[in-house]
Amino acid sequence: MPIIFVIVLLSALRYLEVGPFAALSWWWIAGLFVLAFVWFEFIERALGLDKRKEHKQAEKNRKDRIKRTLK
Repeated sequence: MPIIFVIVLLSALRYLEVGPFAALSWWWIAGLFVLAFVWFEFIERALGLDKRKEHKQAEKNRKDRIKRTLK
């Protein structure tokens, strides 16, 4: 997620031509877009990070449900 914030910040700074970012090539920003796309579409799935978050949430919900039932 931090890469998204960096992309948005760099895009805004480049668009507004602030300081040294005025000379920054749009290709660097486009490259970060590609990197973010590859990360979220392929690498995160390959490492199982997307499912890990879902499993943690499901486990928390299951424990909460057990607590409510036993009270």
